[in-house]
Amino acid sequence: MANPDRSAAWAAIAAQPRVPLLQSFEQDSERVARFSRYVATIHFDWSKTYLTPGLVEAFDALAEAADYRGKRAALFAGDIVNPTEQRPATHVAERGEGNPEDNALALARHKRMRSLIDAIEGGAFGDIESILHIGIGGSALGPDLIIDALGRDADRYDVRVLSNIDGEAFDQATWGLDPASTLVVGVSKTFTTTETLTNMAAAIEWLSEAGVADPYGHLIAVTAAPDKAVEYGIDESRVLPFGEGVGGRYSLWSSVGFSIAMALGWGAFEELLEGAAEMDRHVKLNDGAANIALLAAYADLTETQLRGAQSRALFAYDERLRLLPDYLQQLEMESNGKSVTADGQPLGRPSAPVTWGGVGTDAQHAVFQLLHQGTTAIPVEFVAVIENEDSMDARHHHLLLGNAFAQGAALMAGRKHEDGARAYPGDRPSATVLLERLDPRSLGALVAFYEHRTFANATLLGINPFDQFGVELGKEMAKKLDDPEGRAALDPSTRDLIARAGL
Repeated sequence: MANPDRSAAWAAIAAQPRVPLLQSFEQDSERVARFSRYVATIHFDWSKTYLTPGLVEAFDALAEAADYRGKRAALFAGDIVNPTEQRPATHVAERGEGNPEDNALALARHKRMRSLIDAIEGGAFGDIESILHIGIGGSALGPDLIIDALGRDADRYDVRVLSNIDGEAFDQATWGLDPASTLVVGVSKTFTTTETLTNMAAAIEWLSEAGVADPYGHLIAVTAAPDKAVEYGIDESRVLPFGEGVGGRYSLWSSVGFSIAMALGWGAFEELLEGAAEMDRHVKLNDGAANIALLAAYADLTETQLRGAQSRALFAYDERLRLLPDYLQQLEMESNGKSVTADGQPLGRPSAPVTWGGVGTDAQHAVFQLLHQGTTAIPVEFVAVIENEDSMDARHHHLLLGNAFAQGAALMAGRKHEDGARAYPGDRPSATVLLERLDPRSLGALVAFYEHRTFANATLLGINPFDQFGVELGKEMAKKLDDPEGRAALDPSTRDLIARAGL
């Protein structure tokens, strides 16, 4: 077995009895309180999962064997937690919760970002009305989530996020924008990302063809390689750096959040950071099941390691959070989709499940058939918001929340019927995340929760969540298309597709 130092803990976990969900509630009148937490104005209910007091005790032993406390301390101290690249992971410092040196550096970069925003708002760049944010992966998904969730009623700037290299995506992102009043924000950690640089070149051409005299004067670069941005032609005063230790999928708190601050205002960006910091403090100060990130990880591993779940579904019962499943796909699958441990040994057990999801109640009429009556029990997570800010009467929101709560109850309870087509097996796990309101502070805390949960899962499994070499091979092969020798080395099927496409 991989990870022999943890084998005893895993054996104890595997030895725990399987208790049906309804029976768990019958046996424990305090179950809801036992498996619920209230942190940063968010209620987390994990009582409808397969967790039991015995499993929690066994997972606590695994956390001890995996040195979760030590690795958590290393994360917050800015020590190396990404061994393959010999880097720390300093995203917590962007929220002021890292070591003093990293905190000070992050604060200085935030001040630089705010100075640039003040200059733009003061008219130094002319009459700016729109922002075209260009990035991909974490350089786009985080800003897109936050702006879409919180910026729908904002009247500051029209912010569009462009990531796909498909020309249709470029046309859609720029449709209706006036180039003369648009700033282009190019976000790339290395400033070598093919998709981002290609889209930036297209944006420069778009500006030039519209008669903008100095297209490069409309560019702002956000990168951990500022020298490359300057070489590209962007003035140093319009380059916003961030640290090498800030991974793309953990980067919205850094200068990558420039477009968030432009869309929502600096005050909202600071509230976003403080909400995340509040979750940081909770995770840093609580051990075992009192730590909501660990409790959620215990449930995740129960489902993947003991129950064979290969996917996890998340449904946002609030239209403003429609991009949350997309964001979490990258966060969880790029972080923990690994088959080796942090020291390069075969993992020997399942790692991250497939993360997928949608928006309620739309998804109820699309995929919930499989969730209720399919042959495998897929763990489901519901995310909802108590307060609504839409223009409809309260009935709309009451129906929305009622559906979210009812679906969790139905998945667990099931229903017997003599006609098998009308029977529901039940005993299907779910968790519910209930925000009091959707504002920058609560959304910051929510996203930070998912970051820490991902880290907790990785630590218990013994893998490194901060590298992502799995995305490189396809990129390398794509580059071979420009090289005849490289093409010749490809398989016959791929060569045939290339020829048919006329590449």
